[in-house]
Amino acid sequence: MLEKALRGSGKYWGLVGFLLVLIGAGLGCYLWQFREGLQITGLSRDVPWGFYISQFTFLVGVAASAVILVLPYYLHDYKAFGRIVVLGEFLAVAAVIMCMLFVFVDMGQPMRVLNVMLHPTPQSVMFWDVLVLSGYLVLNVVISRVTFSAEVKGVAPAAWIRPLIVLSIPWAVSIHTVTAFLYSGLGARPFWLTAILAPRFLASAFSSGPSLLILLCLLLKKFTRFDAGSKAIQKLGVIVVYAMLVNIFFVGVELFTALYSDIPEHKHHFQYLFLGLEGKTMMVPWMWFSQTVGMLSVLFLLNPKVRQKERFLALGCLGVIVAIWIEKGLGMVVGGFVPSTQGSLMEYWPTAPEVVIGLGVYGIGFLVLTVLYKVAVSERELEEA
Repeated sequence: MLEKALRGSGKYWGLVGFLLVLIGAGLGCYLWQFREGLQITGLSRDVPWGFYISQFTFLVGVAASAVILVLPYYLHDYKAFGRIVVLGEFLAVAAVIMCMLFVFVDMGQPMRVLNVMLHPTPQSVMFWDVLVLSGYLVLNVVISRVTFSAEVKGVAPAAWIRPLIVLSIPWAVSIHTVTAFLYSGLGARPFWLTAILAPRFLASAFSSGPSLLILLCLLLKKFTRFDAGSKAIQKLGVIVVYAMLVNIFFVGVELFTALYSDIPEHKHHFQYLFLGLEGKTMMVPWMWFSQTVGMLSVLFLLNPKVRQKERFLALGCLGVIVAIWIEKGLGMVVGGFVPSTQGSLMEYWPTAPEVVIGLGVYGIGFLVLTVLYKVAVSERELEEA
C-alpha cells in the first residue's frame, strides 16, 4: 500500500518538498547544536527545559487523544467514526515519533538516550515514560496496519487484534499520566507539585488532539475527495468544547489555590506567568493571549449553529490548539523554572536555532503523517470510485 505515497498531484509533492526543506534546515541546526552543545539554545542552569520539552509535552497529548476515537468505535460500535478512526491512529503514530525526537534533540548527546534502555532504572519516571511511549507507538502501528489492511480487503480484522485495541485505551491514558508524573514528581518545583496535573493534562489532550484531527479532516475534504462525514466531525467538535471547558476549570482551580492560599513558593510562579514578577514580564502577554483565545474559542464553539458551519468550526479548533500550545507548552514548562529554587528570575526564550530544530522535528512528523494519510485517502478514493 505504501506505493500509493509515491504517486500524487503537484500540491502533494509541493507539500512533501516543503517538509523536506524544513527537515533539512532542522538537521543543519541540529548538527550545529551537536558540535557546539546546548549553549546555542536559550536554556540555562536555571531553566534546563524549554522549547523542546514543551513540544514533547504538547504532542504527548495529541498522541493520547486517539483514544477519543478508538473507545467509541471499537468498544461501543459508534459507526460514525468508522471513516476517521484510522486517521486518529496515524496521527498518534506521527505524534509519538515527534515526541521521541524532541527528547532526542533535548538530550544534547544522543548516546545518553541509549542509557535509558541499556541501564534501565525502574524507580525513574523517565524510564516508564520511555516505556509507555514506545509501547504506544508499537500498539498504534500494529493496530492501524491490521485494521486498515482488513478494511481494504473487505474482511473483518483478525480476532487477535481486539485485545490489543482494548489495551491501547488505558495505555493512551497512561502516556500522558506518566508525563504529568515527570513534572509533579519533582518535589522542589511547587508549580508542578499538584495532584490535578495529570487530569489537567488529559483534559487539554482531549481538546487539542481532536481539534487538530478536525482541521486535518477539513483540509482533506478541501484538497481531496475524502470526506470524513459531518456527523463524525460534529461529534468531535462537541468533545473539544467540553474537554476545553474542563481544562479551563482546572486552570481556574489552580489559580485560586495558589493565589488564595498565599503560599509564596507556589504563588510566585503564577504571578510571574500572569502578572509579572520583579519587572520580569516576558510570559505575561503570551499567557493572557492563551487564556483569552481559549475562552473565546469555547464560547464560539458552544453554539451548535456556529459549530455546524465548517469554517467557524475550523477557526474555533485553531484557537483551541493555539491556546493549549501556549498554556501547556511554554507556560507549563517555563513557569515551573521561574522563579528558580533559589528565588532567582532567569527568564527563558528559545533561540533561532532552537526553533529551527523544532520545525525540523515537526517536518519529520508531518512528513510521516502526510505519507500515511496519502495511503489512507488513496484507498478510500479507490473504494468510492
